Amino acid sequence: MEVYFDNAATTKIIPEVREIMLKTMDEDYGNPSSMHLKGVEAENYVRNARNSIAKQLKCESKEIIFTSGGTESNNLALLGLALANKRAGNHIVTTGIEHASVYNPVLYLQELGFEVTFLKVDAHGKVDLDHLKDNLMDDTILVSTMAVNNEIGAVEPIEEIATIIKQYNKEHDRQILYHVDAIQAFGKRVIYPKRVGIDAMSMSGHKIHGPKGSGALFVDSKVKIKPVLYGGGQEKGMRSGTENTAAIAGMGKATEIMYGRLDANNKQMQAVKDALIAGATKIEGVTDNSGESPHIASLSFRGVRSEVLLHALEDKGIYVSAGSACSSNHPAISGVLQAIGLDKDLLESTLRFSFCEYNTVEEAEYTVKVLEEILPLLRKFTRK
Repeated sequence: MEVYFDNAATTKIIPEVREIMLKTMDEDYGNPSSMHLKGVEAENYVRNARNSIAKQLKCESKEIIFTSGGTESNNLALLGLALANKRAGNHIVTTGIEHASVYNPVLYLQELGFEVTFLKVDAHGKVDLDHLKDNLMDDTILVSTMAVNNEIGAVEPIEEIATIIKQYNKEHDRQILYHVDAIQAFGKRVIYPKRVGIDAMSMSGHKIHGPKGSGALFVDSKVKIKPVLYGGGQEKGMRSGTENTAAIAGMGKATEIMYGRLDANNKQMQAVKDALIAGATKIEGVTDNSGESPHIASLSFRGVRSEVLLHALEDKGIYVSAGSACSSNHPAISGVLQAIGLDKDLLESTLRFSFCEYNTVEEAEYTVKVLEEILPLLRKFTRK
């Protein structure tokens, strides 16, 4: 049996997405900026995808900017918002558990002279709201948090964060902006950014059965933001470069499909997650660090290094992750696991299991059975 439990890293493209992408490459292959019929045909795919995403977010289609993926969306949001609003202040607030595509741009902004506060999180990975309140000041221009943590699946209180920011803005006549990295939430949770009070929100296509290299950024039309890429002025000047029509069309189709069956998908993923955690935690030395999101489980295996266990599971046809896939080529102790205060003995003994609606309870049961077989052997080997 092959079990793919690494869907937080990437998902497989579904047939409907593949079909529309092939059509844009085989038949309607024009440049969306061209004025002839072929260009108009390609532009229609871009327009339809933009409308599809805007419909799910209940925002205007002009507020959706297409990018090459989640990393570019986060970079555009952070750099673009900070640089466009630096006259209003130079203080940025984020958390200690952000993805590298947020954390590293923030460090770059710090090099440029911006002051940065990293908020604490509790043992469940939730942002400390009191710490947020204490660190909003007249010089603050931007707050950035994720919606769902990519390593443990913690669901962040983005509505409460937005309310705190709005209240501070009202009381102090400020315009602090709120950016949300929704890459692990998009297609799995309903978020209406304008209703919540989110000024910019990042999304990715390949986490929801769309293609790699597809992404989008919602930016409220009232917000000032500077582009990061300059050139021909595509995407209303916010993201120059010929549009990747196939990727954009694929992401639009995936968005339509995933939100159309969101409740059923979440129910299926939750069942798989529950079965895995229930079975695995009965094994000696296995503990659960998982947050509420139905598509991510984090388990620690005392006495076994995560990399060793990962490859032992791979030998049995089970594919999982030792953390964020974006950092897999540079193994390091997880900042997320450190931030939640995980036992030091478990920091290098934790795996992420992440699901999609195509996973089954039978796959979870098979994984538990394999863990029951291999963990005693691996621990015996480790002791030697």
